Amino acid sequence: MTNLILEQHAGSPVDSSLDLPSYISGYVDGEGCFTVSISPRPTLLVRWEVRPSFSVSQNADRSQVLLDIQAYFRCGSIRPDRSDKTLKWETRSLPVIVERIIPHFRSYPMRSSKQKDFELFADICERMVRQLHREVTGLSEIVRLAGQMNPSGKRGYLPAAIQLSLQEMEA
Repeated sequence: MTNLILEQHAGSPVDSSLDLPSYISGYVDGEGCFTVSISPRPTLLVRWEVRPSFSVSQNADRSQVLLDIQAYFRCGSIRPDRSDKTLKWETRSLPVIVERIIPHFRSYPMRSSKQKDFELFADICERMVRQLHREVTGLSEIVRLAGQMNPSGKRGYLPAAIQLSLQEMEA
């Protein structure tokens, strides 16, 4: 692969010898999170909302890396994360995730088990683009895939409870 250097980071003051795309993948491997939250929404046809999110956290005194990531991907916002007193850069825009985030990590994969979470995340986002989250069968498969992600993470709603709700809808 070619090192994509200066043009890749939208003018942020980064050492021009740095392979920024590879650096970002490595950084995300340690400090990033691919998440798909599923929450009840009674007004929706399937009564559940699916929201993908990609985020990276860092201590405030090292916030420059979050600014570099924001400039590189040309999206997202940075906010305080009160749960652990860090800053978090995050994007939740499905079009941005599909057009910028997923292609990046396909070209510059991570080396840890986080790559598996990314692959599940990408699969879910691509299903959402095809509107599969708006039908019971498609949403059921998305719930199954999301349940395999971030096994040590917190879940507001257990996949089994969501699946039961979806089965009741079909009855």
